[in-house]
Amino acid sequence: MTAPKTAAELIQYIKDNDIPHVKVGAFDIDGIFRGKYMARDKFISALSGGFGFCNVVLGWDSNDQLYDEAAGISVAGWHNGYKDAEVRLLPETTRLIPYENNQLLVLGEFAGEYEPVCPRGTLRKVLARADAMGFDVSAAAEFEFFMFEETPHSVREKNYKNLKSITPGFYGYSMLRAGVHADFYEELLGTCRTMDVELEGLHTETGPGVLEAAIRVSGALEAADKAALFKTTTKILAQKRGWMATFMAKWSRDWPGQSGHLHMSLKDKTTGKSSFFDADKPYKMSDTMRWFVGGQQALMPELLSMIACTVNSYTRLIPGFWAPTDATWGVENRTTALRVIPGSEKSQRVEYRIAAADINPYIALAASIGSGLWGIENRIEPGDPLTGNAYEKKIPKNRALPRTLMEAATRLKASKPARELFGSAFVDHYAGSREWEEREFRKAITDWEMARYFEII
Repeated sequence: MTAPKTAAELIQYIKDNDIPHVKVGAFDIDGIFRGKYMARDKFISALSGGFGFCNVVLGWDSNDQLYDEAAGISVAGWHNGYKDAEVRLLPETTRLIPYENNQLLVLGEFAGEYEPVCPRGTLRKVLARADAMGFDVSAAAEFEFFMFEETPHSVREKNYKNLKSITPGFYGYSMLRAGVHADFYEELLGTCRTMDVELEGLHTETGPGVLEAAIRVSGALEAADKAALFKTTTKILAQKRGWMATFMAKWSRDWPGQSGHLHMSLKDKTTGKSSFFDADKPYKMSDTMRWFVGGQQALMPELLSMIACTVNSYTRLIPGFWAPTDATWGVENRTTALRVIPGSEKSQRVEYRIAAADINPYIALAASIGSGLWGIENRIEPGDPLTGNAYEKKIPKNRALPRTLMEAATRLKASKPARELFGSAFVDHYAGSREWEEREFRKAITDWEMARYFEII
């Protein structure tokens, strides 16, 4: 079955199939899907006029805890009574959900006074900049995620310790493991295909119960929709069979973190040809691509909180664990933050490797693409490409990345390019939410502290 993609098609589909409710939702600042079932009459009305969604979803964290005054969140709070936020429905994003008897799902985005802090709206703002510069932007995400034979109840009962993965051992690219769990692979692949989140690759990674999925390339806004939906869909399918999937940046000190690498490229809107490819230049990098990489490298320390968005993100950014620690770039070098992938005109691209699986895809793509466009506008030259192990190289101080979420949020607030690219309303809202996140973390007494200090100190 094909999902309708216009308002008129949706209305006709609902009437023809006597559909009583439609599922609607939007992704919040943490990339969490917030939504509800909406009666068809109200949905049909909302297609043209939008609908109200309690603005608390922009005024609380991933644990539904209200931001305090110190966070400086002005769009939602007790001061405005948590009034409704306007949401615009997007018929072109309609999907059929196969595990809900082909239930209709329509994405929305925050509008009106809330649009400046909307994650999807922020990415649209960056892509409008690209459009004005004469570029079409293509992108794709790939995620690593660990799978456990656990439930939301069992992980809490175990206090998140001694969790049982769906498989033991290493077994990277294992056809044995894939064969044993072929039913899950087939369900995930088929569901994603039906929901227009088609995967071009799915395989086991090295580690107990870890998989990697590569989503097919598309326009950057669609790529963000697909990446955000993939994470939610994978979690749902896992929990429906008594499993759990985690997209934490790093869930165990014993295993590498989970990446959420982003691939991107630019095309000339007029000619349709790659703006990144020049066969006569080193590594086939056009001037445009070189400046794009230069902008990404230059702004990465200032925009890192938009990529490494949780306290946990920074536990992954340590040497030797397949995650970069400085704003570096190289050609086909997986130890650098930016990996230039030379190829044909069709495949020439840059991989933004600093990103982990915990990203909000809209915000991460806004940062990675926006910084590249800024580089083109200002003709920013990157440093020399690194060869060999980037962890062993001496990196200039201005390429060092923030080591904590609080430091990264502070850098974002002070960034003039960030305010130019994303708007001050977004920067202040987002940075405030990240500062809150770290303040919440500082209230915690960790197991490490207890073992370290309880008796001896």
